[in-house]
Amino acid sequence: MTTSSSERGVSLGMPELPAPAYPDDVRARLETDAREVIARYPDSRSALLPLLHLVQSEEGHVTRTGMRFCADMLGLTTAEVTAVATFYTMYRRRPSGDYQVGVCTNTLCAVMGGDAIFEELQEHLGVGNGETTDDGKVTLEHIECNAACDFAPVVMVNWEFFDNQTPGSAKRLVDDLRSGRPVTPTRGATVCTFKETARVLAGFPDERDGAVESGGSAGHASLVGLKLAKGEAAPARVVHPRGEAARTEAPHEPSPTEHLSSHDAPQDTSASDPAHPAGPAAEEGE
Repeated sequence: MTTSSSERGVSLGMPELPAPAYPDDVRARLETDAREVIARYPDSRSALLPLLHLVQSEEGHVTRTGMRFCADMLGLTTAEVTAVATFYTMYRRRPSGDYQVGVCTNTLCAVMGGDAIFEELQEHLGVGNGETTDDGKVTLEHIECNAACDFAPVVMVNWEFFDNQTPGSAKRLVDDLRSGRPVTPTRGATVCTFKETARVLAGFPDERDGAVESGGSAGHASLVGLKLAKGEAAPARVVHPRGEAARTEAPHEPSPTEHLSSHDAPQDTSASDPAHPAGPAAEEGE
């Protein structure tokens, strides 16, 4: 008895059928939004990134239909659109949850507890990396640096920050998301669904009441360096080793002829050496 190639799971390399089109009403609505986005750019192809967010807001991930739509609107090939959509991890290529829960497991967050948070969330939710809970609410993934190392370990939900997390607080967070309770990030407005987030990233206003006013900003820990640079923070207090008396003498100020290194020494100039107005000459290679 023989089996067919399809039964054996063998692909014959047949070309994939063209992606289906959006229903007429959906396409008409998306075309209106897409033209608004494209009008913002002097070169239409520059609108590709926000258009991918736009189609992602429609279906929750970037489908072949969405990429075909982007290609049609921008005069690109589907291969060009696919190259971009597959390059950036912010574009989903398969169905996912209403809430993308990302646990930073890069170096600092990992050693501060990110690895433990991720492991406990996998067990708590019953999913692995990149998988979605049965109710379609939460997709869990480990992600690279969120650029919030001063608040490590950090968890993100639909790109909103939840700082200084613990396994316990992270489990409460996902439980609230799954139950439909409002969840507010450390900085920013109450978390909305992934589709709503994608539409905002496409460049459309966030129409939720109070969302703009609640917009996120840098946290206190992130601003300490800036305050130090501006002289707004108190100078650092020097703590001497135990048992060693603090020095009371005034700090030494070098004299005009005393220099800390050869790089600080004065150099001959046209003013100090009139015989050589162009400055000291050096042989090539010196």
